[in-house]
Amino acid sequence: MSTIEWAFNVAQEKLAEFLPTRWAHVQGVARQAQTLRPISGADSDLLEAAAVLHDVGYAPDLVRTGFHPLDGAYFLQDVGAPARLVHLVAHHSCAAHEAALRGLSREIDRFDDERGSIRDGLWFCDLTTAPDGQEVDARARMEEIKERYGAGHLVTRFITEARDELLGAVDRTRSRLEAVSHPK
Repeated sequence: MSTIEWAFNVAQEKLAEFLPTRWAHVQGVARQAQTLRPISGADSDLLEAAAVLHDVGYAPDLVRTGFHPLDGAYFLQDVGAPARLVHLVAHHSCAAHEAALRGLSREIDRFDDERGSIRDGLWFCDLTTAPDGQEVDARARMEEIKERYGAGHLVTRFITEARDELLGAVDRTRSRLEAVSHPK
């Protein structure tokens, strides 16, 4: 079984029944990852696996810290997933910033943030996929998150403070795609 097949099976088992909207979202994020194959190269399978597993920590039976990137990473680590996949899940979508707001910096620092094109690609995929799995503009997605959580919520504060870093990853990924699509 390939890493992608394994990742889909795990995500489906953990999310489909109890969190069907989250399952729709991660499937959409995985579809976005497939569109990045021209720039993800040898890491395409890793990116797609991270895309489908990035929110696995929302599964009710995996809650350990109450912060889904960490809970997902701990679970994946426990089941022997490849280290790079574990680290990508832990740090998806600027999770270190939100972890700091939650007092979980020490925990997230146990995982490496590779800060490269694959990490940017994962952030891009998450931020350009709506909760229902449909493609959406990243800025509109961030506004939807703020509306869903409401003023004063920690997640709203996080998404507001991390805006530039998140959009930077989206813009860098778009630039990489453009460079491949329209070489000079």
